[in-house]
Amino acid sequence: MKYFCLSLLITFQVLFCGTLSPAAQKTGQAPSTKNTRESNAGQPAQDDVLSTIEQAVKQYKAGDLAGAASNVDYAAQLIRQKKSEKMKSLLPEPLTGWQAQEAGAQAMGTAVFGGGVTVSRKYTKGQAKVEVEIVSDSPVLQSVMMMLNNPMFAGAGGGTLEKIKGQRAIVKYNKGNHSGDVNIVVAGRFMVTVKGQNVQRADLIAYAGAVDYRGLRKY
Repeated sequence: MKYFCLSLLITFQVLFCGTLSPAAQKTGQAPSTKNTRESNAGQPAQDDVLSTIEQAVKQYKAGDLAGAASNVDYAAQLIRQKKSEKMKSLLPEPLTGWQAQEAGAQAMGTAVFGGGVTVSRKYTKGQAKVEVEIVSDSPVLQSVMMMLNNPMFAGAGGGTLEKIKGQRAIVKYNKGNHSGDVNIVVAGRFMVTVKGQNVQRADLIAYAGAVDYRGLRKY
């Protein structure tokens, strides 16, 4: 039981804080859970993820398995929320002449879409509207990947296969009402979707190309 609790704590600290220090790797002990950041009052600020994991370990040792499981799930959700906040920086800045709202982020629990993360941002220019969305572990990833790998499926839905910033993309555009969307799968895990209304096709492509794909692959 002692080794299980230690492994659980180390696993979450590696997920959140990165690899263990050389000293920790040699001793097999987890690094200190005290966060070195200082609060406004000058006191060390306790990290919410680590404190939740510590509580889960205490509950496990005490035999409260339900409470321990609940806190482990909660800690995982906190990590997903932190991840989603960082992923917002991957969304494009507004193109010249466009305005943008603040980026939004949402982290789903494991019971919903397998614990995916969604970040999005909306852009406007007069009547033109564009939204860029990045979703991790989306339930529609497989169907989109199938279309990307088979031009017949992509064409059947009115889309065309194109390369945007080195990424395979399915582009759909209606010239009649100036609306369309672009779907791109990155690293087999992320779905990038660009949707537009009253927009030129070139602007859709430009926003799709402005996503930080290199940074996205690191998540």
